[in-house]
Amino acid sequence: MPDLLLELFSEEIPARMQRGAMENLRKLVTDKLVDAGLTYDGAKAFATPRRIALAVHGLPAKQPDRREEKKGPRVGAPEAAVQGFLKSAGLKSISEAKVQPDKKGDFYLAVIEKKGRPAAAVIAEIIPEVVRTFPWPKSMRWGARALTWVRPLHSILCTFGPETEEPEIVKFEIDGIEAGNITYGHRVHAPGPIKVKRLEDYLTKLHAAKVVADPDRRKADILADAKDLTLAQGLELIEDEGLLDEVAGLVEWPVVLIGSFDAAFLGIPPEVIRATIRNNQKCFVLREPKTGKLANKFITVANQEAIDGGEVIKAGNARVIRARLSDAKFFWEQDRKKKLEERLPKLKEIVLHEKLGTQAERVVKADLHKVERAALRAKADLVTEMVGEFPELQGVMGKYYALAEGIDPEIAAAIGEHYKPIGPSDNVPSAPVSVAVALADKIDTLVGFWAIDERPTGSKDPYALRRAALGVIRLVLDNALRLPLGRTLHHAASLITAVHGEGRRAQIEAALDELVSEGVSQDERGRLAHIVSAEWRRSGGSEHAVAHHETIVSLLSFFADRLKVHLRERGARHDLVDAVFALPGQDDLLLIVHRVEALGKFLDTDDGKNLLVGYRRAANILRDEEKKDKRSYSGEPDPKLLQAPEEKALAQAIEAAEKGVAATVQREDFASAMLLMARLRAPVDAFFEKVTVNVEDKALRENRLKLLDRIRAATRTVADFSRIEG
Repeated sequence: MPDLLLELFSEEIPARMQRGAMENLRKLVTDKLVDAGLTYDGAKAFATPRRIALAVHGLPAKQPDRREEKKGPRVGAPEAAVQGFLKSAGLKSISEAKVQPDKKGDFYLAVIEKKGRPAAAVIAEIIPEVVRTFPWPKSMRWGARALTWVRPLHSILCTFGPETEEPEIVKFEIDGIEAGNITYGHRVHAPGPIKVKRLEDYLTKLHAAKVVADPDRRKADILADAKDLTLAQGLELIEDEGLLDEVAGLVEWPVVLIGSFDAAFLGIPPEVIRATIRNNQKCFVLREPKTGKLANKFITVANQEAIDGGEVIKAGNARVIRARLSDAKFFWEQDRKKKLEERLPKLKEIVLHEKLGTQAERVVKADLHKVERAALRAKADLVTEMVGEFPELQGVMGKYYALAEGIDPEIAAAIGEHYKPIGPSDNVPSAPVSVAVALADKIDTLVGFWAIDERPTGSKDPYALRRAALGVIRLVLDNALRLPLGRTLHHAASLITAVHGEGRRAQIEAALDELVSEGVSQDERGRLAHIVSAEWRRSGGSEHAVAHHETIVSLLSFFADRLKVHLRERGARHDLVDAVFALPGQDDLLLIVHRVEALGKFLDTDDGKNLLVGYRRAANILRDEEKKDKRSYSGEPDPKLLQAPEEKALAQAIEAAEKGVAATVQREDFASAMLLMARLRAPVDAFFEKVTVNVEDKALRENRLKLLDRIRAATRTVADFSRIEG
């Protein structure tokens, strides 16, 4: 079967856009092929700095013939309706249509036979449409052309044909650029035109022209060569997947080189050296395998094989790295001349959000001396020269400056770790002071943004609030913390209200003073102040209390959603999280997880599965009868009306289970609670097998419905079974 080969050759495509462009090209072209009836066996996209390409295997030579039926008006319909039908169906006269009977009478039916077109003709229509509408994040025009592309588009290669024959050029033109069978090799080593046929020929000839078309192959080659060079020096490569992706997108023919810089710079914090070399020169850093300390070596990736073996390239990189590290060394030395505590006033100039105020207002104070000292200094490095140059080092630099001042290492570590965990793979702090400050920072952030109604929507989360909530969850669970989340959020919200309330009062006082300076009398100022105070007290009552409560409830729901995501990634069922969270007072994340784990194990047993079936049967009967009777059947059943042995046994089993489960839940022994719940399985099964609930005797019926409600109530001591799926 024929194969399609497409290449769009241009000036350099930004590395960050290449992966997305590959996927978009593959999806856009193959979706349109399938829509046109051209199914395929496989498709693979490629990208280098100067091209995106696509190979589609196993396409048919032509579209399949299609037969469509188009229903028309009834026989005897007005002439205008008949003529409209003929025009839409492509018929010359109504005699070409069939008459089809149905229940409402006879109607016209057009049977349209469509011959399949050659695949090449269909492709020639698809590709120009894809190119003209391609979703680049940014695009440009050049010269007098109307076409927009990420960078000036120079040529288009498009061939189609079976492996056993010479493929044909798919003929089309886009804004003056005609498709052909020509590509181009490496800009330096082989810049001339190269005639190609199909994918294997394309990849082979490009490789001979010093171009590796597959970005994954370039990544693998870079990593392997870097490790070999590093090992030969007795060092270890510090791997960086993001940098590797970027570097692979900057070169077509990767040549890995190892260079060095002045060892005197190793006195700078290692994170600074790494950030400097990574951000400015896109180079990898190395370390001593025994000590873990950085070495004064770097790995750079060139895009050509230099005549001198890369000496000039290495020297050029070393010069730039030296200049950048000199700047970093200057920042490091200058920043250390001022203590972190001396920088705190400058935090008033850094606004977190116009409705939340400055970073200085976010400083969290606690009773514990070390936590307080760490919290006060946690944001101070935001106003240092180093963090101004490398924002990704905030927190990290605070730790180094604190250590340089001789501050307690535990406090310094808390400053360095208070943003952690930043992502799902990031380490979670475990030192008590670090955990306290990290939790305070994230909870303060969440409550603050919730209070001003700046919450994540859809895929938008500009303040990384989902990450902050997940950070709280990981800090709590990984450190086995007992944190009453509801009370904690309430306390944080109260602190924020107090801080901003005082700020607003100060603003009002200043405004009143300004009125006095403009001629308003002190008596009038006093009258206005009284009115404002009365209004303040009025608005600070129930309205603010309701908003405060809504903030806490909404945040707890947000944490529940984040916890479900976190547990689902660990293999837990999200519906079990819902079932536990639905119980009143469930805000202890650690206990929720323990309860969910115990519930999951219980429901994996036969007793658990059958009890869930029994619960649903009881709940369904109750729901239907309560809806029909317009009343609830809650309350204790009358023991005197328990007639059948099975309903007596069920009542006794429920009473025993409730007492036992309550005691075990109180002890937080959820596994034992589930075992006690399992004892209900047999009496519930026996009840439904032997006892009829909806009997004619109204009193007996009501009593049995109340007994079913006891089943529902008993299960709620461990979870809300109505939320469990499956």
